[in-house]
Amino acid sequence: MSRPAIRGWCPGALHPMASGDGLVVRVRPRLARLSPEQAAGIAALSLRHGNGLIDLSSRANLQLRGVTADSHPELIEGLRDLGLIDASAEAEARRNVALTPFWTPGDDSHCIATALAKRLAAPDAPDLPGKFGFAVDCGAASLLGATSADIRLERGADGGLICRADGAETGARVTRDSAADLALILARWFVDTGGAPQGRGRMAAHLDKGTPLPSAFTAGTSASGSAPPAPGRCVQGMLVALEFGQMRAETLATLAKKGALRLTPWRMLLIEGAARAPAMPGLITTPDDPRLRIVACPGAPACRQALSATRPLGRALAPHLPQGALLHVSGCAKGCAHPGPAPLTLAATGPDRFDLIRNGRAGDPPDKTGLSPDDLTSHPDVLTKGP
Repeated sequence: MSRPAIRGWCPGALHPMASGDGLVVRVRPRLARLSPEQAAGIAALSLRHGNGLIDLSSRANLQLRGVTADSHPELIEGLRDLGLIDASAEAEARRNVALTPFWTPGDDSHCIATALAKRLAAPDAPDLPGKFGFAVDCGAASLLGATSADIRLERGADGGLICRADGAETGARVTRDSAADLALILARWFVDTGGAPQGRGRMAAHLDKGTPLPSAFTAGTSASGSAPPAPGRCVQGMLVALEFGQMRAETLATLAKKGALRLTPWRMLLIEGAARAPAMPGLITTPDDPRLRIVACPGAPACRQALSATRPLGRALAPHLPQGALLHVSGCAKGCAHPGPAPLTLAATGPDRFDLIRNGRAGDPPDKTGLSPDDLTSHPDVLTKGP
């Protein structure tokens, strides 16, 4: 089995990434929100310049698939007309901010995320690794604890706001007005103390090396977190999940007619003001849908590094998993769709061959090896029973 290549960066609109089905073009909407006009425009551009498949990433971004080198310039112009393109690829890469989707205009999360995006676009913003990101999560309880981020702006245990390095239990006490500045101070400290050798690195790994935080970041403690919500009604509208985090452009165009859309890091969309969602293929609208128990990357042939197809297997196994279970099906050992540990992981090791890892990541030592899709679908209890 060949080792997958670790790129150390994420695709953008101006800096796309080649995949098995063409270029992947990632669009980062400001405040993770699309107006109806922007959503409809993206759907049309996906059909015109890509293959009509759109992913929702774990950082609340959209990815247009199947774009070619020839179609990419026209796609960028279309996205620019919709107000979705940054001044440069460098500015685009720095604006890596995950935001709780339950913000309201003028609240702490909204104001801090706006200020942070402005500072990250400034010429003197720190040169951060491509995967380095921020989470703005200032509701009463943290919802983005499982979302990949290096610097977290969230509610403290005392009800105030804190800026916390990922991997640390404490953070600096901040106000709405000072939060973005403190986040940039912490980001510069990360770079200045050697957190990004050769332009790569993450905060938690930097702290694991024993690097001491600045004294200001050892004061406040964070409030307890909550589990991500399920599909259904919420105060702001209607949450709908996407099967494997992917939809057709036609689905996005239909949803755009229902209202503005907020992207979430849970591969769900929040339709602002909606009381119900349309019944459409690939759309999950109830919390008991078995497809919510599966996380799966695009797999082969859509991804060049994937060693096997993933989503047909995940779809077949979903009904056999108990309520509350989670199965990660990965096309290789990188585990891009679920980088953290999962209760159950199937990692492809070759065409139609998978290793089973329990309570670990896709690249961890397996509990069982050489399982075929037929083995798994005919005896799904192999996932949860036996040594």
